[in-house]
Amino acid sequence: MNLMNAHPDRTSLHSDTGVGVTLIGTAINVVLVVLKVVVGLLTGSIALIADGIHSGSDIATDLAVIGGIRLASRPPDSSHPYGHGRYETLAGGLVAAALILVGVYIAWDAGSALYANHVSYPGIPIIIVAIVSILSKEWIYRRTIRVAKRQQSTALYANAWHHRSDAFSSVAVLLGGIGGLLGWGHADQIAGIVVGAMVVVVGAKTVRDVLHELLEGSLSTAEIKAIREAVERIADVRSFHKLRARSVGREGFIDLHVLVDSRLSLIKAHEISMKVEDEVRSVCDRPVNVTVHIEPDAPELADHNRS
Repeated sequence: MNLMNAHPDRTSLHSDTGVGVTLIGTAINVVLVVLKVVVGLLTGSIALIADGIHSGSDIATDLAVIGGIRLASRPPDSSHPYGHGRYETLAGGLVAAALILVGVYIAWDAGSALYANHVSYPGIPIIIVAIVSILSKEWIYRRTIRVAKRQQSTALYANAWHHRSDAFSSVAVLLGGIGGLLGWGHADQIAGIVVGAMVVVVGAKTVRDVLHELLEGSLSTAEIKAIREAVERIADVRSFHKLRARSVGREGFIDLHVLVDSRLSLIKAHEISMKVEDEVRSVCDRPVNVTVHIEPDAPELADHNRS
């Protein structure tokens, strides 16, 4: 028996959906690209121009996330009976790869400048642009991560951290500007190396999460614990075993074997299985498919039920 949680259309343009919050991020990125590149060209700041290019990479990952969400939201069909959730996982993988590349680029660029003994003394306009970038990107990070957690979306989670990586790179520009005002010309290079390393670590963690889903990884320990407790609370369930739960994109697929009184009618056993499904779905914060296999709790079947 399979039942799917009802859930809102995540492809709508509402700001609390995956597509909606990503489009807001895209609009912010477009403004930041223009602002950073223009001010960078006017002031001769290579660091700010590079930061603008980083913001431009965010636009590309935004489009990948939107495409992944839309494809993943397509209903199951004959060729994909379990749905298309892997598309969203793949989108998360693309963003994770972009994070690693951006982090390496930031660290390499900063390290090369430091090795070449390049010094920079950016002015007040660069500091102002950096502050605007940090505040706006941190805001969209928080908004995106909130939607990602609610929708259990690896792609949105990765994209949220891509937003924050842009804020981190702007922190390097800001520190470079402040250091320049204080007469320390290497501040932005050192900050850039640290920021680049942080971005790579986040990207690597996201790759790990993506691989966990692609390799049929289990739901979290907390989710499994909640499912077990929910089934144990059902009075008509004598015991259960063979509980398995895996994630496919943002959805969960759960199956378990439930032992009930062998004297019950088929109708009553069916009602218990529906009760199990309802209780399991009630404790999951993601859409789930639940398959319940009913077994009679009879002494002659004890060995079979334990296998």
